[in-house]
Amino acid sequence: MQIRYGCFLSYAHGQYAYMNKFKNDLIEALACYLEPHLDCEDALFIDSEQLGGGDDLDRRVARAMCESVTMIVLYTPKYEAHGYTRREFAGMQLIERERSSWYELPSHLIIPIIMTPHPDGLPLPITGPGFYLDFSGYTLASGDLKSNPRYLPDIQKIVQRIATHYHLLKHAMPVGHDCSRFVLPAMAPAWRNEASLSALR
Repeated sequence: MQIRYGCFLSYAHGQYAYMNKFKNDLIEALACYLEPHLDCEDALFIDSEQLGGGDDLDRRVARAMCESVTMIVLYTPKYEAHGYTRREFAGMQLIERERSSWYELPSHLIIPIIMTPHPDGLPLPITGPGFYLDFSGYTLASGDLKSNPRYLPDIQKIVQRIATHYHLLKHAMPVGHDCSRFVLPAMAPAWRNEASLSALR
């Protein structure tokens, strides 16, 4: 296995300024502060295509996930509504289980960032591990994330978590581990069932 990316960015694509600006601001901030921790790896893997599945896309995404130190989930209600993004989430959970046998994980590999909460509350896969960062106060007027004092402490927390896993993984990954063999789960269940949604209404 070769580490190629500090983190894999998992998100649901958007067409308009709010989602795209937040994503781009986050990418710039993370790349800026993560770069000093990495050797020759890229800070992030960002899938710029609209997610729709297909064998070639699945293979490319699965390999990039396996070659990433961690995964950042940009959570919106749209994220959990898409089967493909839930598959990415489930895929990183598989990777985390495997790596937990290589070294003692100091924290989870999935780092959820809340961009827009669901009106019925955050789902268990996001809240269950106990760590997520709330960026829901971000607006188009918030400016640059990498220098915004409201969000900079959380950016630093993310960078520190990635850097810690990076150095541990470099020393612990088995020789000859082949990321081309990793595949995404065929499907991932919905994060909410209709009965629980009905009870909230």
